[in-house]
Amino acid sequence: MLIVVFATMVLTLALLGSTMDKILIDTVRFDEINAVNQGKFHFQSPDQRQKYIEAQTMIHIQAQGLDKPWYSPNRFGNTLVKLLTLDLGKSHFFTSASGSSSVRDIIMEKLPYTVLLFTSSTIIVSLIGVYTGAFLADKSGSVWERSNSFLAVLTSSFPVWWVGMLMIFVFAFLYPIFPARSTPLTSPSDPFYVLDLLYHMTLPLITIVLMSFTSSAYIVKYFVVGILREDFIAAKTAMGLPKKRIVYSHALRNAGPPIITGIVLGLASSFGGSIIIEEVFDWPGMGKLYYDAISTNDLPIIIGLTYFFTLIFVIAVFIADIIYAFLDPRVKIG
Repeated sequence: MLIVVFATMVLTLALLGSTMDKILIDTVRFDEINAVNQGKFHFQSPDQRQKYIEAQTMIHIQAQGLDKPWYSPNRFGNTLVKLLTLDLGKSHFFTSASGSSSVRDIIMEKLPYTVLLFTSSTIIVSLIGVYTGAFLADKSGSVWERSNSFLAVLTSSFPVWWVGMLMIFVFAFLYPIFPARSTPLTSPSDPFYVLDLLYHMTLPLITIVLMSFTSSAYIVKYFVVGILREDFIAAKTAMGLPKKRIVYSHALRNAGPPIITGIVLGLASSFGGSIIIEEVFDWPGMGKLYYDAISTNDLPIIIGLTYFFTLIFVIAVFIADIIYAFLDPRVKIG
């Protein structure tokens, strides 16, 4: 997992290194121009003013090591160390609610919104999918089972952003039940802010659940059907145990490890897919911040979010491994 994190950051820096150098140098020069404009400097000519700015810019460029190429061992190593220790630098265009331009502060401010939306939707989708999938596993070949297969393929085929725009058109404009923008209008200090936040979150939450629960049910059904073909299930049936108890207790419990693993990995993957969902609904999370950072070419934010998304996915894989070993004794024996 450490190799994955390291390799991701090396590739990210390699792709953005030359562009970042240009932006950082332009930022230093812009800061020097502002310092000259705001200071009490007297120049005899525009050329003297320009030479002074260039000289000060060069001094600061050398002080920050920007006179060396981004791929030089010292610069590259220092940048990696800073990233791995969450020293993500400062944003060029964004600030947190407290006015901080620190990338870490900005991301940490957006993180709870993304976690709230996608964790809530994953829990709802998983609960619906587990019980619906177990029900359908016992109805193999029925209309219900065929309908689920059809809907799973159908919902997976539609672009999420298109469905999101359709939901906004129907439920925000045609029937104004929910707001078109999911960013709450009240201040976080307002006592009704939590209610306002949940109200604004409802439409993107419904959209995610509608687009995901049939696929979740299909996957659960696939695993439970495989368990129902095992010999010990036939033995349970011969013992006269009720069918529901066999399906929901014995079969579903034995199908638990891969199902739980899929849920955890699905949650981690959903954070990466948050860019489109959050931008369409204007949800103030990390995905929308990522989209805005790409639009404005704010490389410190882009690199910081890439690192955060990588960490989230790697940690989710680690948790899935632990859960799998906890639920399946055969993994411990192996």
